[in-house]
Amino acid sequence: MAVKHTTVDGYLGDFEGEVSHRLKQLREMVQTTVPEAVESIAYGMPAYKFKGKPLVYFAGYAHHIGVYATPVTHEAFAKSLRGYKQGKGSVQFPLSEPLPVDLIKQMILFRKNELG
Repeated sequence: MAVKHTTVDGYLGDFEGEVSHRLKQLREMVQTTVPEAVESIAYGMPAYKFKGKPLVYFAGYAHHIGVYATPVTHEAFAKSLRGYKQGKGSVQFPLSEPLPVDLIKQMILFRKNELG
């Protein structure tokens, strides 16, 4: 049975190696890009809200990091995300490639600005 975490620290504690490093990097990225974002666990993963609305979620997997920045954000960055596996409102950044830090920051800022 999977452990249900109630804190981001607890969630991050389940990972090690490159997945752990990237998840911590994403957490820091959100916290420095939108310091007023409220951190929680939602849908079993780290979640951040801004002004009470979803800003971004992320999750760790064996071979990739999933980033969920709402369908509107993903549509706005469709061209930049073209080379990555995607779903509606989600994108997978493979561990075999560098994490596109600048792109993810731009997506987070886009969503923040969208929320006002």
